[in-house]
This record gives sequence, structure tokens and C-alpha cells, in this order.
Amino acid sequence: MTEILRPATEWELKSIMGALIHREISVEVMGAGSKRSLGRPISAGSAITTSSLRGISLYEPTELVMSARAGTTVSQIEVELASRNQMLPFEPLDIAPMLGGQPGAQTIGGVFATNLSGARRISAGAARDHLIGARGVNGRAEIFKSGGRVMKNVTGYDVARGLAGSWGTLAVLTEVTFKVLPLPDDTATLVYFGLPDDIASELMCAATASPFEVSGTAHLSAALAARLRFEMPGAGAEAITAIRLENFAKSTAYRMDKLEAELKAYGAPARLDLERSLKLWGELKRLAVFPYGPSHIWRISTSPRAAPKLVASIRRHMPVETYYDWSGGLVWIETPASADGGAADIRRAIASHGGHATLIRAEEAVRSTVDVFQPLNPAIERLSKGIKEAFDPLGLLNPGRMYVGM
Repeated sequence: MTEILRPATEWELKSIMGALIHREISVEVMGAGSKRSLGRPISAGSAITTSSLRGISLYEPTELVMSARAGTTVSQIEVELASRNQMLPFEPLDIAPMLGGQPGAQTIGGVFATNLSGARRISAGAARDHLIGARGVNGRAEIFKSGGRVMKNVTGYDVARGLAGSWGTLAVLTEVTFKVLPLPDDTATLVYFGLPDDIASELMCAATASPFEVSGTAHLSAALAARLRFEMPGAGAEAITAIRLENFAKSTAYRMDKLEAELKAYGAPARLDLERSLKLWGELKRLAVFPYGPSHIWRISTSPRAAPKLVASIRRHMPVETYYDWSGGLVWIETPASADGGAADIRRAIASHGGHATLIRAEEAVRSTVDVFQPLNPAIERLSKGIKEAFDPLGLLNPGRMYVGM
């Protein structure tokens, strides 16, 4: 079994990386390991975890900015922010339970390294949009710093945001600095029942295009809606479509009335108060509708208007269950386990309707043989290889996790 190295300081990490580079030993990079089974399988001679690089190093509530070492758990950060009535704006997903791990284990470095954002992305932006600074050690054993503690601190290439979504293939993050936002005083949700995918997508797009500041939209197929763990008022064995509004209580109530009237053509919705809304969106944040099991899970980014057609084209080849997020701009798809995870049919649907597909959950044998991440076009591939060469010239960090040879 590969030994897992646990540096406790940035300089210790630099020393470890220097020794590995000298011996040309590849290294698997992880935080708490909550996403270790996501991506192509890695065959590395060593492993580094940032779980010992913990602690909040800066928090200025009045400036809405926080710095934390990369191994700090998101749950610790959320507790600290909640004590000041603040939050992470991008609502980070906790996909560990879906992958068979423990909830609440993911680290803030892992969140930014994977750039996985939740429902509030449609109003607040993605994780990378709130990352304003980063420190780390690259594949040359060099300590680097990018950005700072204010938004307007970058000229030229924004290294910090460039690292977001790189999945540990470019550097080992040691500290991140990010913007936070105040918690809303109230949250309320409109829930519509029994809408087919195309009408639900139309409803969600109409809601987000309205002037009523929608902060989250979701559409669950009937089978996934039945997996919700709390009782949904008015629910039966049918699909649900949820529209979330947040702000001050009076503002939320006013906007809810106006939005319901504007969307009256789609039927009479149920209304969820603060407590029930938090339960619903909390389950969606943990992707609780996809319990750990043998089925395969895909994450597809596409145009909201194209999403129902894309799903329909996939459904012609295999049974699927769907969770539409971001008004349909993001679709989580559950498919039966198969030798290739349905990759060929899904890639053909993407080619026809546009988008990007990532295989989130599948057996190691499947992830070894198919493209887990969306294949790159030649121009982007050349650019990606150039960036990889600059940060990690020997290709030692998470080799092949995203793409063969990178």
C-alpha cells in the first residue's frame, strides 16, 4: 500500500516534493480523500494529503474575506461563518456520501481544486469566482503565491482561479483566500408537481429570468423525488420542480407572491417555509437523492434549453433518472451500471446537443477504460499541456487523473 505523507507546514511540503522530484516519484494529491474515487484511477508511487494543513488563518467579517489552510474542513469553515451570520456564497456540494465516504469530511482546498459548486451558482457564481488568493507548492517544489485579500489584485494570468478545477494536477494547494457573503434572513421555496422535463426547464428559466432574484432551481424525476428524506407537502409519486428565494422575510414573501402570479400558467405550487426549505436544499447539497450504490452517476453541463432534449436522446438508449440544477444548465444523471458506463451514448448526445459530461461515479474498471472528463479539443489540449508543463514538468502530480498523459 502506498504510504500517505502528511506535511504539517508549507516548508515541509516543499521538502517532501523536492525529494520526490529528485527521485522522479509520482504522487497522488488529496485533501481528506473524499473525492479519491472520482476521476481516472491513479497509479502513483506516493501520496500526499493536506489534512494536517488545517486552521483558519484570517477572518475579517466586515471585509467579507477569509483565508484558510487547504486541509481545513468545509464544515469547520461553515460553522465559523454561521457564528457571524455569513456563508460560502457558492454553496459547495458534499459528494462524499454519494461516493461511499463520510459527510462533512471534504476540505476547502479540495472544494477549490475541483470547483464543484451548488445550487446558488446561478445567482452568486462558481467557487472559482470567489477565490481571490492561493498559496501552494508546484511540481517544481517551488512555493508560490497568487492573488491577495481583495478582488482587484491580479494583472495578467490569474493563477489562483486557473488552479480551480485542476484536480490537483498542477500543484498542491496549502492556503486559499476567498470572499464570503451574509446569510439570508429567510429562505422560501415554491414547489411544482408533475411537470415533464421540457416544461420544468421552461419554468426554471422563466423564474431565473424574472426580476425576483431566484437563488436556486431544481427539477427531480419522480424516482429521485421519492428518495427525499423529509415529507414534501402535496407530493405524490411525481416529479418536483423547486424554485428558491432568499433575503429579508418581507422581501421574500413579497417576491414569492409576485413570482407565483407570474408563473401561474405552470400550476399552483406548494410553499415551503424556512425550515422545510433548508431541509430540501440541504439534501440537494449533499446529493442525498443519489445514495451510494452500484449505479453510475454523470454530471453534464449544457444549455438549459438544450438539457431536456439531451436527456431524451440519452433515454432512448438506457433508463436514466435526472436531477436538473442551474435551471437545467447542470444535469445529474443516474444510469444502470454497465461495462462502459453508457459513455458512448452520452458522448454522442453531447456532440449533438452541446455540453460537457463528467463520469462522477463508476467502478475503477470502468474509469480505467473510458474518458471520465470531457475530451479536449486540440487547441484546448495544447494549452492544457503547456500549463501542465509549466507547473509540473515531470508530470508527477496526479498523473493521468483527468486525461491520459497529463
